[in-house]
This record gives sequence, C-alpha cells and structure tokens, in this order.
Amino acid sequence: MINNLVLIVCFITLGSDLYTSQEKILFDVIRNEKVIGSLKATKIIKDSKTYYKSSTSINAKIIKEIRVNYKYDVIFESESLEQSNVNITVNEKSHAKTITEWDDTNYQVIKNGKNEATITNAISYATVQLYFEEPKNITTCYSEQNGDFNTIIAMGNHIYKKVNASNNENLYYYKNGLLTKATIDGGLIQFEIIRKSNH
Repeated sequence: MINNLVLIVCFITLGSDLYTSQEKILFDVIRNEKVIGSLKATKIIKDSKTYYKSSTSINAKIIKEIRVNYKYDVIFESESLEQSNVNITVNEKSHAKTITEWDDTNYQVIKNGKNEATITNAISYATVQLYFEEPKNITTCYSEQNGDFNTIIAMGNHIYKKVNASNNENLYYYKNGLLTKATIDGGLIQFEIIRKSNH
C-alpha cells in the first residue's frame, strides 16, 4: 500500500514536471564600454501558460548618479497576452507602473493607477519575447511599458529594428535564433545589452 502511494506521488511529481520548461538568460548592460548593470530574463512554460519575467538593474552617472530598475512580469495564455505588469523605479522611487489586463472582451491599460486605454486588438507578441524569440514575420509588438504598439522592421542578417511611438529605436541581433545583443534607447538612458550566458 505504502509502495503504491510512493509510486503515485512520484508519477504526479514527474507528470507536473513534464509540462514545465524553464529558460534563463543573463545579459550585461553596457554604456560607454563599461558594464553598468545586468538584465536577467526567464521564461517558464506550464501547461497552456507562458510566464515571462525580466529584471534590469542599472547604475550610471549621467550628470549625477542614477539607479534605474525595470521589472517586467508578463503572462501569455495560449499565444495571447493575458496580463503584463511593468514597474520602473529611479533611485528607488517609483517612476512608472503600467498594467495591461485582458477582461474577456478587451485589454485595459492602467498607467500609474489611471485607466489609460482600452485595446481591442489581439496581442500575440510583446517586447519581453524579443529576449527569447527571434521576431521572424513579426511587424508589430506590444510595449508593456507604454501600453501601445511598436513597429518591428527586419533589417536583414537576423537584425531587427524596433521603433516606438516616440521614434526611439532599438536594434536586436540574433544568432541561431538567440538574441546575442541589443542597443536600447530606454528614454532615461541609452545602453547596450550583451548576452552573458544561457542556463
């Protein structure tokens, strides 16, 4: 009886692991050829949901010392965005908070506690996915930070340009489907990310 129970518990544990995969990526954040921070991104697939997280910490001197932290929590359900939560702090003070949430008929975008917009278009590709998936045949991606859509332009040779509503441009470089580096115009600060390792 006890042996059977142990077997059942083992099968349940193994079964739950079969439906879970996890990917972690680390990047150095570089400005003026100096490492000024790090970016860690994770992707977890469990059953029909995909959970993306990214955390970027930057310490730089631009006139004065500045510490910027970007945190992204994004959930996709069967190829569509279900929820995203972006929190940006500057020198440990809240700079911007943006929540996007599906409510059965459309997306509600809440910025800094205020209902900012309603989006009726399906969201099938978001910025955080650029860390994990080369945007082949993708022409727009959702900006979880700004609550609007960016344009993606294929430049050839696995290089893609992302242009936001303010005309800020980021370039993403891929090799064998993996993001190796990107040049980012973060608004507050411009920097480059370079892939460090794959776990």
